[in-house]
Parts: sequence; C-alpha cells; structure tokens
Amino acid sequence: MAVEQFSGKVAFITGGVSGIGLGIAKTFARAGIRLALAYRNEEHRTATAQWFAANGFEEPLFVKLDVTDRKRFAEVAEEVEAHFGKVHILVNNAGVSVFGPTDEASYADFDWIMGVNFGGVVNGLVSFIPKLKAHGEGGHVVNVASMAAFLAGPQAGIYTASKFAVRGLTECLRYNLAPYDIGVSLMCPGLTRSNAFDSALKRPEQFSDSGFGAVKEGDVAPLAQLFEAGMDPEEVGAKTLRGIAENRLFILTHPEFQEDFQEIADTLMAALPDEEAPPARLAVETQRREAAKRAMERAIDLSDLVS
Repeated sequence: MAVEQFSGKVAFITGGVSGIGLGIAKTFARAGIRLALAYRNEEHRTATAQWFAANGFEEPLFVKLDVTDRKRFAEVAEEVEAHFGKVHILVNNAGVSVFGPTDEASYADFDWIMGVNFGGVVNGLVSFIPKLKAHGEGGHVVNVASMAAFLAGPQAGIYTASKFAVRGLTECLRYNLAPYDIGVSLMCPGLTRSNAFDSALKRPEQFSDSGFGAVKEGDVAPLAQLFEAGMDPEEVGAKTLRGIAENRLFILTHPEFQEDFQEIADTLMAALPDEEAPPARLAVETQRREAAKRAMERAIDLSDLVS
C-alpha cells in the first residue's frame, strides 16, 4: 500500500503524546491519518494538542490510559470506535525503560516491566484485533519493541525479556492476521531522542519494592545527554510508516547494528551441529515451513502441521 492510500484511515497509538509515539503520530497526521492517542501525562497531552492546532491538523481523540488496565483498555477501544466508526491501524508503543542487574531483581521489578512492556501489548491486541477484523477493510498492527528484542545486555534482563516476548508474539501474530488482510510489524528502534530515560522515576507505588534500589532524579540525569544523541522521533515515525506501507515484518530504523546482527547470525550457524539430520525429522520441518507459507493466505490448524 502506498503511503498516500492511508489518508482517512484511523490509527490508535499508545504512549502517543511524547517520544516515539508522538513522532509516529506526527508522521501519520502528515499522511492524512486520523488519530486517537492514549496518554498519561497531562502536560504532554496539552503540548501535543497545541502542536496539532498550530500545524493545521485535526485534533486527535485523546484518551487517558494505563496500558496495564484491561478494563480501561476495553473501554478505550469502544470509545475510539464510537468516535471514528472504524480503526485500521493499532500501534502498541507504550513502554518503560528500566534497568538493573537481573540477579537482584524482585517480583515487583518483573511484574511492573513485563506488565507494561508485554502485558500492555497483549491488552492492545485483545481489545482492538476483533474490531480490525470485523470491518473487513484490512489494516495493520505495529508492536513497538526495541533493539533489545535481538540484543541482550547485562543491565537489561527484564527489559530484554519483555522485548523478546513482544518479538515472538508479533512474528506469530503475523501468520494469524494475514488472511484478514491485516499486516503485522515489529518496530525495533535504537537510541531515540525521547524522555524514555526517566521511566524509573515513574514507578507505581504498588511496585515500589524494587531489587534495583531507589532511583533519584540525579541518577538518570546523565542519561538525558545520552538520549540527546538519539534519532529524531519523527524520523523513526517516517520509517515506521514506510514499513507499514511495505508490510514489513521487521521495521528496523537504525543502521548502526549491522555488526551485531552479523555476529548473531554467525554464532547461530556455528552452534548448529555439523551432522546430517534423519529424513523423518527433515520431513517434519519441511511441512512446518510449507504450513507457514500457507498461513499467509489462510488460517491454518494443527492438521496443517501433522499429517
């Protein structure tokens, strides 16, 4: 689908009033896409509304939402549909960037980070996919992860786990929604100019028992300068829209990870045993690959994998 063909479509974006979410929203607006933006911070919401007014775009529908609140997410899906009639694009963008040594993490650390970064995506899918399927016009789902969906680090264990989980879910979901003409993409940005560095300062009270220790504003201040070197969120947004138009599974916005990906590929290939697989197992894997191809055209079940 060409970018121009998105004009008049409706998109819902979580975390849509700052950072990457706002960059995507601005790009979508320029493409003529009508917007519903979920937010939590009132100042960011006000600033976003002012930008849309100053640039002559239709004011988005703003909906206050904690993405971990399933009841509220379902209500928001109804509100967005009631306002616009149909939703064509879902962008699960909201997340928290919280780091610390995984071996010292508490249950609260796991519950909070996984609850937002993975659970928030799940809540978006469960709330909106039935609506995308029901109108029969096709559409697209973008799950925003991170390069952490591929690259692990010593201080990012739970964050990485959440992004790996989003990646696996997204790759599988692409098969499920293809027969409905609904594309699915995993968008993995690298360092982006945003306020993501201060997530640890926004920890909800119910998750205060952190194994990482207390975090003060001065602790994250050095990260602000680091994030200033990041890509402009609107560039990330423009690349995201192109990825949707091309129905790409992976939308990788930053070019600086070629060395990492080559190392991953080389490591995986080297880890495979240098031996022949028996014909029976080869036949099973051939059938799996063929079933995956068929899944892009029609819904499949276990009979496609076992015969």
